[in-house]
Amino acid sequence: MNVIETQDLTKRFGSFTAVDHISFEVSEREIFGFLGANGAGKTTAMKMLTGLLNPTSGKGSVAGFDIYKDTQKIKKNIGYMSQKFSLYDDLTVFENMRLFGGIYGMSDKAIRARADYWVRELSLKTERDLLVRDLPLGIKQKVSFAVATFHTPKIVFLDEPTGGVDPIARRTFWELIYQAAEQGITVFVTTHYMDEAEYCNRVSIMVDGKIKALDTPGNLKKEFNSDNMDEVFTKLAREAKRGE
Repeated sequence: MNVIETQDLTKRFGSFTAVDHISFEVSEREIFGFLGANGAGKTTAMKMLTGLLNPTSGKGSVAGFDIYKDTQKIKKNIGYMSQKFSLYDDLTVFENMRLFGGIYGMSDKAIRARADYWVRELSLKTERDLLVRDLPLGIKQKVSFAVATFHTPKIVFLDEPTGGVDPIARRTFWELIYQAAEQGITVFVTTHYMDEAEYCNRVSIMVDGKIKALDTPGNLKKEFNSDNMDEVFTKLAREAKRGE
């Protein structure tokens, strides 16, 4: 079953085409890597899929809802985590969970149960009542993921979620991603770390607004005669004609 479908999805800003007729599907429980250099169009594409930006043309659905007509329904059925903003620094860990649970319409009982689950799962008993601003980056990252999946969405969009953290923390974060997929959540992730692309079930690579490659990491390495995904990405990125 596909939880994301696009057909010729396009976004123009005046004469500039940021996303140029992209078509792809993402299946349930899949970990889908959405890659591209700065300026390739991946952030614009993600904004259309999450209901934050109206497409210029093309078709698309997320969690069974149309990206033109059902943007509010899409927002209720997805989670979103950004490197730049996912938590309120002036609230505690629990207060952040309670806030986002309330935004998604969860009952007080459900919020408490889900918060207790994440406190146990992430060993946050000591940090539960600390302000987010006082947390180490690695723990803050884990809490951000917990908040993004707090309401058990069908899909979670992760926009460069591991930026700035050390390799051990990144590996731990990917363990959370695999757990989410096992629990039935589809993961749509962008990253600048090509070693993380190896962890995805499938990967797409955008160049100048178009999807230039889409397959499993293993198949892409064979297709481009490369030893790793960094080499694949570099070969494709060289084709880019527009800047950031």
